[in-house]
Amino acid sequence: MPALSDEGAASWRVSLPCTRAEAEALKDDIAAFAAMDSPPVLMTSEADGDAWRLDAYFERRPERSDLNLLHALVPSARAREPEVEKLGDEDWVTLSQQGLEPIRAGRFFVHTPAHRGAVPPESIAFEIDAGLAFGTGQHETTTGCLVALDRLKRGGARFANLADIGTGTGLLALAALRLWPTARAIASDIDPIAIEVATENAAINRIRIGSGPGQLELAIAPGLDHRRLRARAPYDLVIANILAGPLIELAPTVADAVAPRGRLILAGLLDRQADAVIAAYRRHGLRPSSRVDRGEWPTLVLRKRRA
Repeated sequence: MPALSDEGAASWRVSLPCTRAEAEALKDDIAAFAAMDSPPVLMTSEADGDAWRLDAYFERRPERSDLNLLHALVPSARAREPEVEKLGDEDWVTLSQQGLEPIRAGRFFVHTPAHRGAVPPESIAFEIDAGLAFGTGQHETTTGCLVALDRLKRGGARFANLADIGTGTGLLALAALRLWPTARAIASDIDPIAIEVATENAAINRIRIGSGPGQLELAIAPGLDHRRLRARAPYDLVIANILAGPLIELAPTVADAVAPRGRLILAGLLDRQADAVIAAYRRHGLRPSSRVDRGEWPTLVLRKRRA
């Protein structure tokens, strides 16, 4: 174990092996870290099969309590000492993303700045510098939503008013606007940092912030609980990539915000949770119309019945 007593403004990386299941579970908010003034950025990457790696990037010297928390997140590595590395004055957010390979999902190609020169022709490309927000496209829930959006477009669907609930980096809202460039779009997240990141990503990908056609409006809000979100309803497309519990809890509100014959894309749930999520929305007039399966993470596309 490297010494942890070295002071300074340098950033630090702590690495541990983990399983795929542990990596996927890290989508959830980590309450113990969220309460910190400067929480670490957690990044996971696939090594081989079920072998994954967790890298935690700190703006300060990690303490023993930080290492214990990381061990609690990946119990399979409890017997392993974390690798602790001082990164000096390097850009630690950039370093944290160097191992993220570009993602292909339908016509979409999602990449970090490190792969800016690798964009294939005729793809719909997005550069996402995730930083402190979830949603680089690496997780099956995000890629499933991208595939669902692409299939809707290929199937001739047209949307003029759309909402992305729990937007994270803003990727899904940006992708929808690229497919339907004259639509009005609004995206929300409960995390103010996510909204900051989404704003930056919109600028990087040349999507204007605003409330007009072809523009993205952003709001800090849990679910649809914001006056601007309520004022712009009903929506002919709603995207909600969160978790099964909140999806079920929000079913009455979200369903009410979908226009008759509108579409709803739901993700963030496991395969074993799909029936319960579908049942919650059936009670409010939405029926499954298609599905994208990415491992054990399905993306559900529902359609609201006529008024």
